[in-house]
Amino acid sequence: MKVTIAPSLGKGHVHIPPSKSMAHRAIICASLAKGRSVISNVAYSKDIRATIEGMKQLGAHIEIAEDTVTIDGIANFQGLKDKEIFCNESGSTLRFFIPIFSLCEKPITFTGSGRLLQRPQKVYEDIFHENGLAFQQDAHGIHIQEALPYGEYQIKGDVSSQFISGLLFTLPLLEKDSTIHILPPFESRSYVELTLQMLEHFGVHAYFKDEMTLAIPGGQTYQANNYEIEGDYSQLAFFAVYAAIHGKITVTGVSHASRQGDKAILEILKSFGACIEEVPHGYTFYKSELKGTSIDLANCPDLGPILCVLGMYSLGNTHIYNAGRLRIKESDRIAAMEEELRKFGVTITSTEDEIFIQGGQDYTCKQTLHGHNDHRIVMALSVATACSNSCTTIEDAQAITKSYPTFFDDFAKVQGKVESL
Repeated sequence: MKVTIAPSLGKGHVHIPPSKSMAHRAIICASLAKGRSVISNVAYSKDIRATIEGMKQLGAHIEIAEDTVTIDGIANFQGLKDKEIFCNESGSTLRFFIPIFSLCEKPITFTGSGRLLQRPQKVYEDIFHENGLAFQQDAHGIHIQEALPYGEYQIKGDVSSQFISGLLFTLPLLEKDSTIHILPPFESRSYVELTLQMLEHFGVHAYFKDEMTLAIPGGQTYQANNYEIEGDYSQLAFFAVYAAIHGKITVTGVSHASRQGDKAILEILKSFGACIEEVPHGYTFYKSELKGTSIDLANCPDLGPILCVLGMYSLGNTHIYNAGRLRIKESDRIAAMEEELRKFGVTITSTEDEIFIQGGQDYTCKQTLHGHNDHRIVMALSVATACSNSCTTIEDAQAITKSYPTFFDDFAKVQGKVESL
C-alpha cells in the first residue's frame, strides 16, 4: 500500500485509540483467570489479534465484539490446542508468551513474521539453559518443551522490559516464591509498572522490594475481572507533535492519571517550548516556537521515530540518547529515520545509542519515502511530510495495521491530506 501525503495544517479533534500495551496485559491476565472477564475499549490491531489467537490456543474461550472481548479463562495448562503459536510481528506477544506457555510442559514452537524471529531472545535462552531446560531459536521458530521453575532470576535491565513482564505473568502461578533481580541500568521501568498494575487488578500480587528487586509470591491464582482499556499515549504523540509543529489539535481518550511511559511526550514537548492545555480526557496542542534539546529515551523508546520529526522541525540541535533499542524493533528505527529524513535534507547522524539532529523549519522532499515495514516509521513520516512543503509518497504504508489500523482516517479528521494509492 502506498499513500501520498500533502502539506496540511493540522487542525481539529481526534479521539485516540486504546493502549496496545494495556490491552495485551489485560487479555493475558483474563485468559489466565478462572471465570469470565470482559475487556472493553479494545482496538484490534495485528499485535492484539496475535495475543488473542495465542491465548485461544492455550485454551481460553474468547469472543470478540465491536470493541469488547469476552474471555472465559483457562482451567489449567492441559488444554493446549496447537503446539505452534504464531505471534505475527508482535514482540510483546512472543516475549509474554514464552514463560507462560512453558507451563504446558509440552514441545511448543513460536513462529512469527517480519523481523520478529531475528529480534534477540538471549535473555530467555540464558534463563532456560541455566535451569537445564531446552531452548532453541532457529529460522523456523523458537522451541521450548519444559516449565520454568520458581526461584531466583537475574535479568539485564537495559535489553527489554518485556522479558521481566513475561516472568511476572508466570511466576505467581508456581508453587513457591520467586525473585527477579534486575541488573542496572533499568530502562522502561514504566512498562513493568503497567504489568504490576494489571496483575493487581486480576488478583495477583507482585511488588518491588527495592529499586532493582521484584518479589513474586507463589501459589497465586488469577481472578476474573472486567477492565476498560485507556487511550494510548504512544499514538497521541503523533498528533501532539503534528500540532506543535504545524497546527492546533485536541486529542482525547486518554487518562490524565495514566502510568504509561509514553506519557513522557507531554514533558518532552514542554521542554521544546510547546504550548499544551489540559482538557477533559485529553489535551490541546498548539503550534509553538520549538527549540531543540536533549531527550533521554530510556523509558519511552516507542517515541523515538516521532521525536526525530520533532527535532527535525525544532530550531537548533536535538540530541536523543539511550536510544540503542530502536535498532532491534520492527526495523532498525535509527537507520530508517536517518535514511528517510535525509531525503528532506535533514542533517541527522547517529551512534549505536544516540541520534543527533540539526533542526530547521523549511523542508522539501522530492523522493519516495519507505516505511521499512514499520508502523511507527510510517506514522512519523506522515507527520514529517504534512509539515513540509511537498507532496510525498510513502511506501509500505500498510504497516500501520500492526498497531493503529485507523491512523490515516484519524489523520484526515485533523485535516491531514492523505490519498491512498
